[in-house]
Amino acid sequence: MTKAVTGVEHWTHKGDVRLFMWEKCVGDPRGARGTILFIHGSSMASQPTFDLHVPGVDDSSVMDVFARAGYDCWCLDNEGYGRSDKHRDISCDISNGADDITVAADYIQKTRGAGPLLVYGISSGALKAALFAQRNPGAVKRLALDAFVWTGQGSPTLEERRKKLPAYMAAGNRRPIDRAFVHSIFTRDHPGTADDNFVNAFADGILSLDDSVPIGTYIDMCLHLPVVDPAKIDCPTIVMRGQYDGIAGVDDLIEFFKRLPNPDKQFAVMPGIAHASFQQKNRVMVRHILASFFAQPDPVYVGPAEH
Repeated sequence: MTKAVTGVEHWTHKGDVRLFMWEKCVGDPRGARGTILFIHGSSMASQPTFDLHVPGVDDSSVMDVFARAGYDCWCLDNEGYGRSDKHRDISCDISNGADDITVAADYIQKTRGAGPLLVYGISSGALKAALFAQRNPGAVKRLALDAFVWTGQGSPTLEERRKKLPAYMAAGNRRPIDRAFVHSIFTRDHPGTADDNFVNAFADGILSLDDSVPIGTYIDMCLHLPVVDPAKIDCPTIVMRGQYDGIAGVDDLIEFFKRLPNPDKQFAVMPGIAHASFQQKNRVMVRHILASFFAQPDPVYVGPAEH
């Protein structure tokens, strides 16, 4: 029998900004095996990314999959996205997004009594999640960085994006998105990694909430990298890199990985994956890698402290 998953909306405040959060679990969330917070990327809100429902596909929502595995699952619409407030005339950069995560994490811990969180971020969401972990030592139990970029060296996607950045910036703090743009996410690196029904459902979900999104993460990723210091991220971390993902060069990510101080770290290359990993044909593999990392037991022996 398929376990029934319950969804509940939550709201919290960052000053005068209302932030939307969505929780999914099976049964009492206080009895969950862990609490996961999913952080979305630059061009879409959280629910289409992590709670996508594709007609005829029973495993299209990653939140449902992890909820049925016993986790209390949360996602957050960063300021300027989805159902969260959009009234401030700001670009909503990566630092602002990390502030949102701090507020959300505090709310989850107070509401559910949760300890350190399991945090997954994708693309600019990975940068926000990494910066949150850097700023809040001890707040993250395990950190997953998918489609991550550190310095931007060797990134064909960012090289192309820089060419369009002046036009984006001239238009103000938001940039328009449409169906063609959403489809380009799945074709710019390597066409064929996602099925049309997933891409179409993803586009429907994104465009039902937004016809424009903040420009701040694009500016940071094109002009201001690096925005995180791996040496200051104290928690166990996995770097997940799609085989065809153009957002970061492998050498860039390896150098970031080498500088992570916690010896409990992994680097996973995901074959057949481009950028939006949970919407890809190989999504089951992606979820397996993430589930294994989140469920990994703490080491019994850690060896002498290094100086």
